[in-house]
Amino acid sequence: MRLGGRFWRFWAAATLANLGDGIRVAAFPLLAASLTDDAFAVAAVGAATALPWLLTGLAAGSLADRRSARTLLAGADVGRIVVLLGLVAALLTDTATLPLIAVAAFALGVAETVRDTAAQTVVPRLVPSRLLERANGRLVAGEVAGNEFVGPMVGAALFSVGVALPFAANSATLAIAVLLVLSLPASLLAATARRGEAGAPVVADGVRAGLGWLARQRVLRGLLGAVAMVMLADAAWFAVFVLYLDARLDAGALGFGVFLAIGGVGGLTGALLADRLIGRRRHRAVLLGSIAVIAVTPALLLAAPTTWAAVVVVVATSGGFTVLNVAAVSVRQRLTPPGLLGRVTAAWRTVVFGAGAVGALGGGAVASWQGLQAPFVLSAVLGVVAIALWWLSARRGSGPLIA
Repeated sequence: MRLGGRFWRFWAAATLANLGDGIRVAAFPLLAASLTDDAFAVAAVGAATALPWLLTGLAAGSLADRRSARTLLAGADVGRIVVLLGLVAALLTDTATLPLIAVAAFALGVAETVRDTAAQTVVPRLVPSRLLERANGRLVAGEVAGNEFVGPMVGAALFSVGVALPFAANSATLAIAVLLVLSLPASLLAATARRGEAGAPVVADGVRAGLGWLARQRVLRGLLGAVAMVMLADAAWFAVFVLYLDARLDAGALGFGVFLAIGGVGGLTGALLADRLIGRRRHRAVLLGSIAVIAVTPALLLAAPTTWAAVVVVVATSGGFTVLNVAAVSVRQRLTPPGLLGRVTAAWRTVVFGAGAVGALGGGAVASWQGLQAPFVLSAVLGVVAIALWWLSARRGSGPLIA
């Protein structure tokens, strides 16, 4: 069964937005590293992108359940265009500083909380329930292609030509994405929760409802804990990866983008195969396997700090993450009532991306204190904890979704 034209239009908008995100994945660390060689300062710029989930993620979820996704998606991307053009102006006039870059990364992250949360509430309305894994797999494939494959290479290549070019290109991709979103029927992207009701809850009440439901849902609660721990582990080593590649493998700016693109091959493969791996009743095993791959593989660089080991690490972790993402998102969409999906998604992503911010800062601090190999040790320890968390949670679970 086909996913349909409206889905593919939505997919194109999401993929373009993710292409811009991928350009920034390479450009922001390179820009920070060009201004300082302090590992903690470079990691702080990465953390600034994830930090907004701790501050605005829950409110974004409440908005996603009460406002038109069309308005939220387009508005968030227009806001990001404004921030990016401001950063371009600062770079062209040579007035950009590390604090300004961190503020720009934070502002872009705030808009991302709104866009990404609203986008995940739309998918169940675009395709039948039986096609959720396929649709999520294709969306994640587009995300990986933009975020990890094409985007980082383009970002690194553009940065090598001119420091402002990656951010200008990001503005252009977002402008096209806005036009595609606005071409979708407004009725299709209407709010999931009823509006205009007497006594409709305020944002805070909505946040509490989403958190309360998630806390009572045993399967999602256990999975959330495991995914957050995986994010801590992964962010710890990836936050200083640009410095590791330059110091240990002499990769340079373009080399960093190439490594990210190579990792994207694994991510794209995982996204395209995820729905087949999951099938109808294999969520539990697929989740455990992907968590194990993400957690264990980075330790390879401790034993063999070589180019080939780095290739294996980025390919395996990217592939594992995409499979994990497709499985976890599909389980969440199936288990969560439509009127709560925005808030539950936002609560989930707040915890996960908050963990990423903490992991990035922790990895940068450990690297500054003990050297560039230390974050890989920290990642391995946290990864083992993540494996144990999901294994114990899944044993207590029941039902077809975690069989």
